[in-house]
Amino acid sequence: MKAGLSRPVFCLVTDRHRAEGQRSRGTPGNHDHLVRLVRDAATAGVNLVQVRERGLDDRHLVALTRDIVGAVEGTCASVVVNDRVDIALAAGAAGVHLRADSPPAAEVRAIVPPGFLIGRSVHSEREAIEVAGTGVDYLILGTIFPTASKPAAGVTLGLEPLARTVRAVDMPILAIGGITADNVGKVAAAGAAGFAAIGLFADWPREPVDDGSGAALQILLAGLRTVFREARIHTERSVERL
Repeated sequence: MKAGLSRPVFCLVTDRHRAEGQRSRGTPGNHDHLVRLVRDAATAGVNLVQVRERGLDDRHLVALTRDIVGAVEGTCASVVVNDRVDIALAAGAAGVHLRADSPPAAEVRAIVPPGFLIGRSVHSEREAIEVAGTGVDYLILGTIFPTASKPAAGVTLGLEPLARTVRAVDMPILAIGGITADNVGKVAAAGAAGFAAIGLFADWPREPVDDGSGAALQILLAGLRTVFREARIHTERSVERL
C-alpha cells in the first residue's frame, strides 16, 4: 500500500455544508470550520482526506484544497480531490479520487507524477474486478449501509458483497455508506482495509472550545484502530487453523 495509507485506512470525505451547517452557504471562501475538522482528524490518525465539494467554482475549490493540504502537513494524511485531476495538481494534493464517469485510471496515470495516488469508487464486486489493475491504488465500495448522504439512492450492498469483493480483488477496499462507530466492527470483520465517511467525522461531538487538540476524535480513532487490529488478528488465527 502507498506511503501514508497504512492499514487501516480511515478516510474523511469532506462536505462543507454538513461540517459547517448554514454558515457555509453563500460564503464559498470561508471554510475555517471544515479545515479545522480536517486538521483535528489528521492529527488524530485519519490517513486519507477526500475533498468532495460539489458546487464550488474552480478558484474556490483550489483555495480550499490548498488549505486542507496545509492543514494535514506534518501528519500521515494524504489529500485526494474528487474527480478533478487538474485541481489536485494545482493545489499540491497527493492524488485524485475517480468516479465511475471519470476518465480511466490508466489515462490519469499517464499524465501525473510518480507516486500520485489514484482511488476509484465502485458499486459492485464485478465493477471492482474490472477496474483492478488499471492503475488504481485503492477502491471505495458502497453504499454498504443506509446513509443520509444519499437518501435517494435506495440501494445498499450490505456486508456480504463487501466480503466477496475483498476476497476477489487484491488491493485495499474501503467501505462507504452509513459507517458509524457501532457498525464499523462489521466492516472490519468483512475484511475491508478501512472505511470512508462523512457523518462519522462531521457529526462527531467535539470540544466546545476549539483548542486544536481534537481529543474527541483521537479517542474515537484509537478505538476504531483497535477494532480493525482485533479483526485482523482473528482472521490470521482463523487462517492458521485451516
